[in-house]
Amino acid sequence: MERKITSVAALMGMIAIILGAFGAHALKKQLSVEQLTAFETGVKYQMYHALFLLFLGLNTLLDEKAKKMVFQLVIFGVIFFSGSIYLLTTKAITGVDFKFIGIVTPIGGALLILAWGILFWNICKAKR
Repeated sequence: MERKITSVAALMGMIAIILGAFGAHALKKQLSVEQLTAFETGVKYQMYHALFLLFLGLNTLLDEKAKKMVFQLVIFGVIFFSGSIYLLTTKAITGVDFKFIGIVTPIGGALLILAWGILFWNICKAKR
């Protein structure tokens, strides 16, 4: 499980760097300041959670079941939160109005909060 988590963390971090550079350079002229700021928020949260997964994969205080649960919550949380932000902010480029997926952004945020909460709970109850 640790190898899977840390490899996904590395991939997620790499994609965040690519999207951050894409936003800073290619999207700068295409998006409004508000859209670009929102896009950057998606990138930041993706990177924060790539680092979170790296920590999770290297952590020895959680059992496999807890690690798997937190891992899945983070994956879906990032996809829903950051992914929806990427789609919502790039309407000017794609020509597609993804407004209908706006509801998944807060769901993604809730999944990320839940992942942190489960991590906290499991570290508190660890007997090491």
